[in-house]
Amino acid sequence: MSALTSKSVLRPRAGGPRKWAEQRFMTALPYFFSLLRCVKPVWNVAGMTLTSRYDHVREVFATEAKFGVMYKQKLDIIMGGEPFFLGTDDRSQHHDDTAALCKVILPSDLQRLASDVEERATRIINTNKGQIEIVNDLTRQVSFDFLATYLGIPSPANGDLRVWATRLFEFLFADGGNDLALRAEVDEIAPALRAHIDAIITLRKQNKGDDDVLARCLTLQSAHEPGFSDVQIRTALMGMIVGGPPQPPMVLPQAMEQLLKRPQILAEAQAAARNNDDETLRRYVLEAMRFDPLGPGLWRVALTDVTLARGTRHEVTIKAGSHVLAAFASAMMDSRRISNPKAFNPHRPAADYMHFGYGLHACFGRYINLATLHLMLKPLLKQPGLRRAPGADGKLSKNGPFAERLVVRYDFD
Repeated sequence: MSALTSKSVLRPRAGGPRKWAEQRFMTALPYFFSLLRCVKPVWNVAGMTLTSRYDHVREVFATEAKFGVMYKQKLDIIMGGEPFFLGTDDRSQHHDDTAALCKVILPSDLQRLASDVEERATRIINTNKGQIEIVNDLTRQVSFDFLATYLGIPSPANGDLRVWATRLFEFLFADGGNDLALRAEVDEIAPALRAHIDAIITLRKQNKGDDDVLARCLTLQSAHEPGFSDVQIRTALMGMIVGGPPQPPMVLPQAMEQLLKRPQILAEAQAAARNNDDETLRRYVLEAMRFDPLGPGLWRVALTDVTLARGTRHEVTIKAGSHVLAAFASAMMDSRRISNPKAFNPHRPAADYMHFGYGLHACFGRYINLATLHLMLKPLLKQPGLRRAPGADGKLSKNGPFAERLVVRYDFD
């Protein structure tokens, strides 16, 4: 089957001993980084540097003049050579590109997006009547539907936007081994998605339609606003599709798994949902994400020789070109900066969290995420008798870095 027409959002993975080894490796990572935080918080090893303490991870994120991103080569493949701000360390270009997006993705949209997400999730919960698979049938469905509608880019007639975007996301962020089979699928999907968006842009020039992000882009294009050529519009929308909706179905099932592990905390989160106390519910979900974030960290590359942790006994000079892991999962468990990090505390200050990074490459969609993530789970959390499904279905399973399946039940009248 062609990658373009595949219905499988996640690629099949190796089973047997390799899967067992991968699972053991991921289980051991928190203990490994806990040890590193104590004995070697900045560790040069095998041509790369691992950072594990809060201060050092934040220093990497906040020093964008010295630590650049590593996405350009793969973004060029995805975007057909067109620049996208995620792959550039040029502050001026980054500012111009994000400033253009800020003209069409507006703070005043957040309340509408929040309401849309909650309504979509409510319809799904009411339809499923007592049992639901959270990864694909709730969070992935809501995430892609609401963002595709907001951007003005529906799924292609010859494929599934969930499959296409997730493949490109995996290639960009989770393909450390440069998988040739994945690259072959990307070589099919990337030009097809570019052509799909180009066709929509052409069609919408004839009829702008709803007030979505694409319609706003075309209005600014008509007014000769810089940054809104057809190619620039396509690249910006494609970047939002690839970088955005694949993430909630990864991290929200992990957050739900953390809530299910803690019956009293789950009851408190459910009380917040039933009381429509969205701010408190958001705090519970962000805190649950701290115990199992999207990934263990983000890679950066040293742009010059740079000294990290200067003036401390952990001071390390990193050579230009070396890869550096900013392990934000470890940083959010650093007792030097995070009070009682092993305790579930939804009342932590916002500075305790690194879910969305810092500095030049802080997640562009962080405000949309903060407005909507908890609302994808809210209608489910309102349900009485919320519990795991029996057997393996009721325990979160993973496919590489992706959440794969988690089924829960609830009492439905």
